Amino acid sequence: MYTGIVQAVRPLADITAYPGGKTFTVRLTDDLLVDLKLGASVNIEGTCLSVTGIDGKNVTFDAMNATLERTNLGDLEAGQSVNVERSAKMTDENGGHPIAGHVATTAVLEEISTAEDKAFIRFRVPEEWAKYIFPRGFLAVNGCSLTVADVEDNLFTINLIPETLRQTTFSRYNAGDRLNIEVDHQTMVMVDVIERTMARVLPAKA
Repeated sequence: MYTGIVQAVRPLADITAYPGGKTFTVRLTDDLLVDLKLGASVNIEGTCLSVTGIDGKNVTFDAMNATLERTNLGDLEAGQSVNVERSAKMTDENGGHPIAGHVATTAVLEEISTAEDKAFIRFRVPEEWAKYIFPRGFLAVNGCSLTVADVEDNLFTINLIPETLRQTTFSRYNAGDRLNIEVDHQTMVMVDVIERTMARVLPAKA
């Protein structure tokens, strides 16, 4: 599990394609390398990946084609940077909200502003996922825990504070790019239970 508080933005040193997937090499800092072991889970741009190799500060992660298709990892290029968060310990303070690093869908970035007086991202999600997103609700976008400011059908706006822009990769994104979205699990369960309950009850009253 993760908290959605991005610990660092780190460069992609290399991306190597192989039959069935890609290997991503991320150059980590000393503090992110502490006690890091093969098989450890690390949140990379919102996606939970397992460490497959450690060579000094260069750490490799493999992503299968299914993951590349479901996330924006397949859009990444060597030299770009990614949001990084190590998995949280039970005793860690959670300043965000619990996230699993399991990307539900990708959203198309419609508009982004990085102006000091009004920084925000506005994006559109597929209709089937819009029902899980509410104003003032939690959402993980590229692994960052954020609060939804405004909702209009399947178009969502999130305001960004300067610290979020500084500590994440949002500033390099442009309209038309894809964002990784993880909806709040508890909200998703609640909505699904209500829908199933209503589907059973309403026909019985007809």
